[in-house]
Amino acid sequence: MSAMEAVLRNFKLIPCPTGDSCNKANCPWKHLRDDKPPPPQPSQPQTQPPAGQLPGGAQDDEDGPRKRRKLSSEPAPAPAPRAAPPAEKPVSSQRPISPPPLKRKPSPGPNPPDRTPGPARPSSRSASGSGPAVTVPSPAPSRSSATPSAKAQSLPATPKSTPKGTPPRKPETLNPRHLKAAPAPHDFRYKAVKMLHEQYQRLNNEIVKDASEQEGKLVLSPQELIWLVLDEEQRIAADKPSLYTNLIKHRIMATKRMTPAEWKKERLAAVKKEEEARANESSFNTPTRKPVLGPPKVIETGLTPEQEVAFLAHLRTPIEGLAQYGYVSAPPSEDEIRKAREGEAASLGWEVCDRCTTRFQVFPGRRPEDGALTSGGKCVHHPGRPYFPERAVGDKDKPQRRYRCCNQVVGESVGCVSGNTHVFKTSSPARLAALIPFAETPPNPNVPKDRAVCFDCEMGYTVHGLELIRLTATSWPDGKELLDVLVRPVGEILDLNSRYSGVWPEDIVNAEPWSAKTATASSDSNSSNSSGGDITKDTIPSTSSSDGTGRRPRKRMKIVPSPVAARDLLFSLLGPDTPLIGHGLENDLNAVRIIHPTLIDTILLFPHRRGLPMRHGLKMLMETRLNRAIQVEDAEEDPTGHDSAEDARAAGELVRLKVMEKWKEMKAEGWKLAEGKFVPPGGEGGASARGLLTVELLEGR
Repeated sequence: MSAMEAVLRNFKLIPCPTGDSCNKANCPWKHLRDDKPPPPQPSQPQTQPPAGQLPGGAQDDEDGPRKRRKLSSEPAPAPAPRAAPPAEKPVSSQRPISPPPLKRKPSPGPNPPDRTPGPARPSSRSASGSGPAVTVPSPAPSRSSATPSAKAQSLPATPKSTPKGTPPRKPETLNPRHLKAAPAPHDFRYKAVKMLHEQYQRLNNEIVKDASEQEGKLVLSPQELIWLVLDEEQRIAADKPSLYTNLIKHRIMATKRMTPAEWKKERLAAVKKEEEARANESSFNTPTRKPVLGPPKVIETGLTPEQEVAFLAHLRTPIEGLAQYGYVSAPPSEDEIRKAREGEAASLGWEVCDRCTTRFQVFPGRRPEDGALTSGGKCVHHPGRPYFPERAVGDKDKPQRRYRCCNQVVGESVGCVSGNTHVFKTSSPARLAALIPFAETPPNPNVPKDRAVCFDCEMGYTVHGLELIRLTATSWPDGKELLDVLVRPVGEILDLNSRYSGVWPEDIVNAEPWSAKTATASSDSNSSNSSGGDITKDTIPSTSSSDGTGRRPRKRMKIVPSPVAARDLLFSLLGPDTPLIGHGLENDLNAVRIIHPTLIDTILLFPHRRGLPMRHGLKMLMETRLNRAIQVEDAEEDPTGHDSAEDARAAGELVRLKVMEKWKEMKAEGWKLAEGKFVPPGGEGGASARGLLTVELLEGR
């Protein structure tokens, strides 16, 4: 059928303008008589193709015939004679429905098949072994069916694999790299790079001829040779641009006169240097401090324990004038507390998150609508502090700050940890006193005079900010445990801050109520052990073995009902003249709401060279001053948190170190120890006259 006949056939869909009175022969328009069924014909074997398909594979429908698709550039073979299909069920109904095509890239080929929608092409397979079989040219082989040899031939040669964790270098061509200030014209640099590459390639080929298995790492791939040449040329151009021309010429002549043995020696040195640099790069991936050097330092003061306690009068750290750094030397007035309460009520519970700085709302006593304690959803943050990693050997660039928790560069991500709620803390003394008033240490005649007290607190986040959740006190200088209790905070708990506080939910669940009887028994059991922290039969694992956390067993704790009760227990161990030792005492004293006149803060004993608010951490001081490691985690991915008893004893050891160093200096100045008293040079009155340090001078008498 010609194209004109196909077009004219479309007129059969339009009614004839003349109507049924039309008597034209072969009228192209539609008539009602055309709708009458034709007279029945005697049955004959089907010799025509199925309905909708014309001979030669063309398709026909109500819109007219369609052209047969061209599946190959070769002429299609003549269709084989076919038998009539079974009448009871069409072939297509017996064929399983194909799944939707996958979103894959089409296979490359000289003539990709047409993907336009249309009637399904006949297949060479039949549904049930019967039915017509039409030969269809097979498609081009897929990518996965390619032979390995062909695939290997299509890929370019790649250099040796880079170490794990190191990003692969981008391939480069033998073209000088762009510099902000080029030391020579590009033509000269290109010629120099090309000549240097020729010499490197010559030496590398000499090594390949007789290289052993151990010397295989000295052989460079073509891409590594290009990298080596470009690195060498860039180093010369950047380090000494004024001498670039002479230096690059000298390097080319040196490599031209170099023998394979000399090249092999130079390559060995370069490989060794790369391995050392790769080992130093671990500081970028694991933010650990340098290992503790040597054995732990032994502290020998030359004084008895009673004399060491008496010597603490020379080490007092006054906190007057340090209010801007968080130290509270006097309780807030009633007017200040009243204004703090009014401001808190006016804020309607809106706070700033201490971790991600997001503004959110707090609902003490829970929100009536849904029982929520905070708004704002999840808190995404970095729990670790930023730090500057150590530079690799030969690296002159300033390293980027990274987080200790995930080693990510500061500013690359919002956070690596997601908390259930936002949290906040307050440092205003008036606002702290609005929740729990400050109290000065009351007189206590029952306190021994021959010991000091080291103490440390752990805090967790509640709806009222940071609150006390654990209080530990040890005697000084022997380190015996005096008090170690958990504390039930005033507000609802938002986050125990277990990563740093070391207090986990199971510790509070398994804790027993504190009583004087159990405290006396515990004190007697600890009196025989100076460390006071060994695991005994009273210790239990913090978690069952089924959870797989693997945390070490933890001591079964006692719990007191409120921070005020914990403060009263601490007051039973102190008097106004009892030296109270700790690290960063402003945080611990504010958490317990204590104002104590006799303080020894290791932050002030070992000040930072830049002064407050910069300060040295307790862990760093123990490593650098005493060669001792504290706050060691069993697993980086499963931290156990700090141990307040360990921190309290560590602060006491630093104070003993300061006693040893200070007493050595004072003896060099002429101080003496007579009848248990420290006598200044020239008698008791000579010190004040000469302006030397005495107890009376320190106390202002």
